[in-house]
Amino acid sequence: MDQEKRFLREAIALARANIEKGGRPFGAVAVRNGEVIAEGVNRMLETGDPTSHAELNALRAAAQRLGSPRLEGVAIYASGQPCPMCLAAMRMAGITEIAYAHSNADAEPYGLSTAAIYAELAKPLGEQAMRFRHNPVDDAEAVPLYAQWQQRMKND
Repeated sequence: MDQEKRFLREAIALARANIEKGGRPFGAVAVRNGEVIAEGVNRMLETGDPTSHAELNALRAAAQRLGSPRLEGVAIYASGQPCPMCLAAMRMAGITEIAYAHSNADAEPYGLSTAAIYAELAKPLGEQAMRFRHNPVDDAEAVPLYAQWQQRMKND
């Protein structure tokens, strides 16, 4: 069995175990250099946290283990197609390799597809159902907010 299928089977096994515990059918493993360094399952129902997706929980655990929010060189293997939130978090963490076993099309008959969210996010902000506003605020500080952060980072 090739390595990718082995890791995908591990993610599916996590998802199946999570179902048995009353959770949603999603699992993920984070792999670096051929070794599973972290895993996660969807814990939304257990925690009441809408961001407690399998991939995000695997990312959190991997970042803890590696001591860094930057996860270059880590691959994510997921039981299901990552949602836009998880995909964005993986990109922001530096993940460049993702594999998943079940697609949004597979999930659709069960009400688990995120294809509609992907489609909504593909629209320009002004055409999306969620209302977005940019409202600049002069906070009257001598140093602009982001410049303050940059100065602090240089001084640390």
